[in-house]
Amino acid sequence: MRQAVTASLSVWGERRFGYSTLKDSSESLLDERKLRPGLKEDSVIEEKERAENEQEQLEAVLGLPSSPVEDTHQTDSMEPSDPTLDCKKGGGMEASLVCGGRKGSLGALPMQRCSSLGTTAPQWVPDSQAPACMKCGSKFSFTKRRHHCRACGKVFCVVCCDLRYKLTHLGGKEGRVCVTCHSTLMNRTLRKDQKKVWFADNLLPQSESRSANSSPLHRSVSHTERAELAQAEVSELRAGDEVSSNSTKPTPPKDLPPILTSTGVKGDYTLEEKRTESSLLEELERGLAAPLVFVLNANLLAVVKIVSYVNRRCWCVMSKGMHAVGQPEVVILLQCLPEEKRFPTDIFNHFIQIYWDAQTAGKLLNHLSHSLVSRGFLGNNEHAGFLYVRPTFQSLEGLPLPAPPFLFGVLMLRAEAPWAKAFPLRLMLRLGAEYRFYPCPLFSVRFREPLFGPVNNSIMRLLVDFRFYRYTLPTVPGLVVDLEARSTCIRIPKTRHPELLKALNKSNERVLALGACFNEQADSHLICVQTADGQYQTQAISIHSQPRRVTGSCFFVFSGALKPSSGYLAKSSIVEDGLMVQVTMEALADLRRSLRDMKDFTVTCGKLPPAERQEYVHIQWQDEEPRFNKGIISPIDGKSMESLTNIKTHQRLEYRANGKLIRWTEVFFLLKDQHPNGVNNHSSQNRLTERLARAFCLALCQSLCLLKEDGMTKLALRVTLDGQKMEFLAGSNGQRLPAPYQECLNQSLTSVVQSNSQYQGLAACQLELIFYILEDTS
Repeated sequence: MRQAVTASLSVWGERRFGYSTLKDSSESLLDERKLRPGLKEDSVIEEKERAENEQEQLEAVLGLPSSPVEDTHQTDSMEPSDPTLDCKKGGGMEASLVCGGRKGSLGALPMQRCSSLGTTAPQWVPDSQAPACMKCGSKFSFTKRRHHCRACGKVFCVVCCDLRYKLTHLGGKEGRVCVTCHSTLMNRTLRKDQKKVWFADNLLPQSESRSANSSPLHRSVSHTERAELAQAEVSELRAGDEVSSNSTKPTPPKDLPPILTSTGVKGDYTLEEKRTESSLLEELERGLAAPLVFVLNANLLAVVKIVSYVNRRCWCVMSKGMHAVGQPEVVILLQCLPEEKRFPTDIFNHFIQIYWDAQTAGKLLNHLSHSLVSRGFLGNNEHAGFLYVRPTFQSLEGLPLPAPPFLFGVLMLRAEAPWAKAFPLRLMLRLGAEYRFYPCPLFSVRFREPLFGPVNNSIMRLLVDFRFYRYTLPTVPGLVVDLEARSTCIRIPKTRHPELLKALNKSNERVLALGACFNEQADSHLICVQTADGQYQTQAISIHSQPRRVTGSCFFVFSGALKPSSGYLAKSSIVEDGLMVQVTMEALADLRRSLRDMKDFTVTCGKLPPAERQEYVHIQWQDEEPRFNKGIISPIDGKSMESLTNIKTHQRLEYRANGKLIRWTEVFFLLKDQHPNGVNNHSSQNRLTERLARAFCLALCQSLCLLKEDGMTKLALRVTLDGQKMEFLAGSNGQRLPAPYQECLNQSLTSVVQSNSQYQGLAACQLELIFYILEDTS
């Protein structure tokens, strides 16, 4: 669905406005007389048509009534060389047969052909009889494919046959038509008061913007000029450069965005704009229709469906297109209101804002992050935004889901926003306790009561600045706390030692406090509940019908307030949804040294002298860390990318050509010991990776339209360097790129490595770079 969708967006403006996005409409209307011999009578008719068109334009400007022009040529003495010659009125563009407005000037045969165009199915020209495009004469090859016009049946290249039009013989659905038939059909129905159609964010793709602002009268463009224009359009965008698509902030749409629907022909889609909400809701409620696909902008879609999830009737609104800006896709499950008759369009606007923030500022959402909204969102001033969670133990049955990675957004209220900013794990687990889902629900409920009130005498007031958020509780990724009977274990991944050192350096000498991650190995978790009088109580939430063996904790605090004369080795206790351990200052200093040296440490809790019933707090370093990048696979061969380190490259490299844009979004490190913070990641390797990405983009720049048309919008390049061995592999949709692309890439990429001697001595590395092909909206 996505490849076909994006492939169809580039011609939306052409279908709606009647202008061509291929530079100018005349650019692809090369004179057929240059490609095949014509009759002498044809040139006479062409000269007369130009004179007639110029006369009509002059009369229109002067406000004079148009007078019929008699044609002295005999119609039976001329057989048109092309039954689909242009039927548009315009001064001096190309020879055209005017099919309306004058009586019988060209005989019955041309009139019949023009009037039946699009109403009856044409006779298709066999592929074997069309070795070259029947418009521009370009010979077909591996990269230049054949395309049949659904109106006239002739065979053209993609340049001459890349438009869509609603055809009667297809039941009113849109079909692919050539530029000549498109002009004929458009001028038959074009009205002066036709309005333009915009995307939901009020931004048009680059090619459509040019068409919307240009005059319908274009000059002819030669093949040489077209090549020069295409080459001049290729440009590199670096981080920090001004991007014109980012200069205008998207504005919320007033009506429903256009809807993308299939024409019934594979790869062909159409846009519907003026469907009423009532009719769309009726289709969704019946459950017979496929999910509705709304076009938010040229590269972003919203898929909407009404589902029954855990016995709740919910809107399921899913984004498609966030991956191209480095952002996980977003899914919103919103419980329907009784007798609800309106679409939750505020979610569409919020998707556009998320996409905008990721594209322009590199602000990306991840697990337990949040986004804020303005007042009045979804009809309530108390709705503050969404808390985003990654599904773990929740059921996903019956939900339409995007390709990983994706996040679920859970609606939060303004009173809960401080916890989303300072300590989101507490809010997530509290939502789970409220709706009895472990660890939290994936659906959102509007107009509910807040779960937290003002922050009063919580221990978090000592650890977090709730007023200005100048400091908060640091969290080390992968750090979890296991609570068992008389034993507590704090597990820290060894790969996260640098993050732990940063937290140690910023901590107070007398207190060491760290936030923990959600413990997926535990079968229950501590939660904190605020009562009606503002007090905080400790409770636990567990997986349904499972015994509680290991309980997770949200944070831990080591305090050096214990005096040696207290009679205790150390004290441990549960405080709200965390663990408090009181030790002496000497023991706290030993703990800090052990953490800096990445050594295990054990604290014994109990009275002096040691008794039988003592408790232990263990700090252990783990070789493995919790799994991440779940479900992500390589576009080349489907290889799993789970637990492989990756780095987002927000707008570090972009190239554009012919109305398309190719963007490098991230890089995966395929070797386990090849960590970006390790010794292998020196500046030379970083420069090599960037130069390989640049060479990949430049090699494919002129083929972006073909790749996008074939559905190859997500590309990957796998690079293997091991001493003198060099291997480059590119692919998309689980398959390698065709041989011509691969050969071109091998030549370009090999020259990058061989031309720089400093790369020859690099340690073995294996990288996979991810690219996306998008519509250029600048």
